[in-house]
Amino acid sequence: MKYTSEIKNDTIIIHLSGDLIGENEGTGILSIATEAIQQQISSCIIDISDLRYINSSGIGVLITVLTKFRNKGGEVYLLNPSESVKKLLVITKLNAIFQVIHSVEEVVK
Repeated sequence: MKYTSEIKNDTIIIHLSGDLIGENEGTGILSIATEAIQQQISSCIIDISDLRYINSSGIGVLITVLTKFRNKGGEVYLLNPSESVKKLLVITKLNAIFQVIHSVEEVVK
């Protein structure tokens, strides 16, 4: 899996591509989230439009990022999940926990 991040108008955008299966990738993503929170950034968009697959460890990473931001009064948004990831979000009922958006502009103003 590959990931990059950028900050736009006090929102961190983390782009994920490939397969999110936790373990090594999770550490880097959590470090990015922690650093953003330390910089007083309260919104996080995780662009999962290029994510092919996610397992339980990957879900754990997303939930940990969500928890970190919400504990500081922030929010995490998932951007454009693929059909297979959307189905997983529904099956796990995470679609009720995460806000799914279709464009960065919905958050970044």
